[in-house]
Amino acid sequence: MSKLKISEIFFSLQGEGPLIGYPTLFIRLFGCNLDCSWCDTPYAKGENPYEEKEVSEIISFWEKNFNSVPFITITGGEPLIQSPVYNLMDAFLNKGCIVSLETNGSISLEKVPKEVIKVMDVKTPSSKMEKYNLYENFKFLNKKDAVKFVIKDVEDFNFSLNIVEKFFLTYYTQVFLSPAYPFLKPKVLADWIIKTKKPLRFQIQLHKVVGIK
Repeated sequence: MSKLKISEIFFSLQGEGPLIGYPTLFIRLFGCNLDCSWCDTPYAKGENPYEEKEVSEIISFWEKNFNSVPFITITGGEPLIQSPVYNLMDAFLNKGCIVSLETNGSISLEKVPKEVIKVMDVKTPSSKMEKYNLYENFKFLNKKDAVKFVIKDVEDFNFSLNIVEKFFLTYYTQVFLSPAYPFLKPKVLADWIIKTKKPLRFQIQLHKVVGIK
């Protein structure tokens, strides 16, 4: 079966990660295996509505409407809980697209095509989901990919620094730290990062600053 449960498909600017600022077609898949305390997309899981679409339908939609833009982001929910997502990634790659995958880091990245830009969360203590972090996924990342920590408080920040140092993350991938909206002021996190003198990337969600989806 090649049908995917879709929460929404929309066109906007990429608001975070390695491809920030590029016009992008977002495919938000429905369903998640985690339940983060500060989840900002609760509508993409649970009892909320979704549509089912064939991979071919999604590709056709892109071809008819956005084929001049190569940037595709597959997000969720958690995209990797739906097995046809691998067919979707392959199909977009075969069209010459630049595909990024936003994943919560709890499911193996082993089967994700190497060409896909992987943006992997590491869940911090405030999420209440840190026990699900699959640290062996780090071996599937390289410099084009990224690890993302969402920071709500100083405990989260110190936890993140420990993970970065323990696994030498800045040596082989990009590391983004983002304030948990609306709990931590961006300037506070920026100051913390500056004081570390480490190659960590401060990130604020561009789409929320600009006021777009």
